[in-house]
Amino acid sequence: MHNSINSVLVTGGGGYVGVVLVPKLLQAGYRVKVIDWYIYGDKLFSKHKNLLEIKGDIRNKKLLIKELRGIDAVIHLAAISNDPTFDLNPNLAKSVNFEASKMLAELSLESNVKRFIFISTSSVYGIKKEKYVTENLPLKPLTDYSKYKALSEKYVLSKSKPGFTVLVLRPATVCGYSPRMRFDLTVNLLTIQALVRKKIAVFGGKQLRPNIHIEDITDLYVKSLKYPDEAIARKIFNAGYENLSVSAIARLVKNVLNDPAVAISVSPTADLRSYHISSQKIARELGFFPKHTVEEAIRDIKKAYENGLFIKPLENELYYNLKLMKKIKLK
Repeated sequence: MHNSINSVLVTGGGGYVGVVLVPKLLQAGYRVKVIDWYIYGDKLFSKHKNLLEIKGDIRNKKLLIKELRGIDAVIHLAAISNDPTFDLNPNLAKSVNFEASKMLAELSLESNVKRFIFISTSSVYGIKKEKYVTENLPLKPLTDYSKYKALSEKYVLSKSKPGFTVLVLRPATVCGYSPRMRFDLTVNLLTIQALVRKKIAVFGGKQLRPNIHIEDITDLYVKSLKYPDEAIARKIFNAGYENLSVSAIARLVKNVLNDPAVAISVSPTADLRSYHISSQKIARELGFFPKHTVEEAIRDIKKAYENGLFIKPLENELYYNLKLMKKIKLK
């Protein structure tokens, strides 16, 4: 394995992205350890000799010290993962997204982890007038979720040194099918509304949102274990493509489903987050290009729906992080 990375810890490996990522890491020959709350269910992976699943909390220092032993790389996905869920319990969210991220980076360094991949968000930029938002622009996070992602980035990057390579990735909104499905993400939500209700509710509509297919972002995370240290050490890369307005996504859903009965309704919104991110740096420096499209994501969700893989997709809390957090009252 490159850089002698053999064992990987994935925090939040039981989430929407993690459930697609972990089998790819196993397929690539890594030993994988997952730490997750498993609040979305714990029958997510087939048994595998190289997979160890730990039901636990990344805020637990003793647990981290124990589980980081022998780990070569950390892919840090675990987070309270969007604005409304963060605002539901800001203290909880800050403790998970910021305090635990800092502690995880410190303990990884002390435990001789070689590579630390921090998954941030492209929403750290806030609203930008620039035609293409590049990694060197100042951050103006509009929400606490984005603010603490930005602060965590700064902190983990400060720990990077020879032998401990820190990489920050700023993915766009992820779309597409996962066995741990989320319908609170733009493309996924509009698609399931059209399939079930034959009606797509668009709020605002003009805001631009960058998107990335779940297969592409998980491929990137696997590749991030193999890039040479000098290519990624203390660097930040955007990963977002198809910067589409919410209205354009709604129209695309209607076209892809090819169902004349689907109606699109537009109403005003207070959510003005809008940004058009550039992913030229990651293409230029790492040679990373996406292979999948938003259209494919819509088709994948349609196929899963037609195959009966979703149970009450509009009502079931399991598919909506905010609804589930409210229900189980996490502390």
